[in-house]
Amino acid sequence: MIIDDGILFRPAVEKDAGTLVRLYDEAARWMQKHGIEQWKPGDKDAAHFRSKMHDGEVWLAGDADGRVCGAYELWWSDEEAWGIQPPVAGYVHRLMVSRESAPAGAGRRLLEHAERRTARTGRERARLDCVSTNPRLLAYYVDAGYRVVGELPDKRGEDGRTYGVILLEKRLDRLTVV
Repeated sequence: MIIDDGILFRPAVEKDAGTLVRLYDEAARWMQKHGIEQWKPGDKDAAHFRSKMHDGEVWLAGDADGRVCGAYELWWSDEEAWGIQPPVAGYVHRLMVSRESAPAGAGRRLLEHAERRTARTGRERARLDCVSTNPRLLAYYVDAGYRVVGELPDKRGEDGRTYGVILLEKRLDRLTVV
């Protein structure tokens, strides 16, 4: 376990898949309630999260009592959005916080944890994509030090719908790795 400002981080294991589904669905319902068209409840099932644990990393964040307050996926490639790339980046996906249990600033702590985890592997960049219809989320990532490096106007979702994403990255060469 890794402690970061009172948040405990640990790699997810298969038995956590249901927790991840609940966290995803909670975040998706919050987005819908606030007019953000991005995630939909039921889009990610336990098999999705188990697959990401196998192909990359999934991290859970919680408190000392074991209450989960957030999670994220960390991939080592993302050809669908970024094309074939040299192994210089970690790709952050599904950054989720629980609106009920996450302390203030938890989203930023999760993002920083993903950046440090990526830097520990010797990779020099953290990358992510942001749906182009969510300016608030884009501003959040820019405020966290990410810069826009491109746009993919026709990303295809698992459900077949097409949507645009903005590609962002952050150089990690000045990051202190602990």
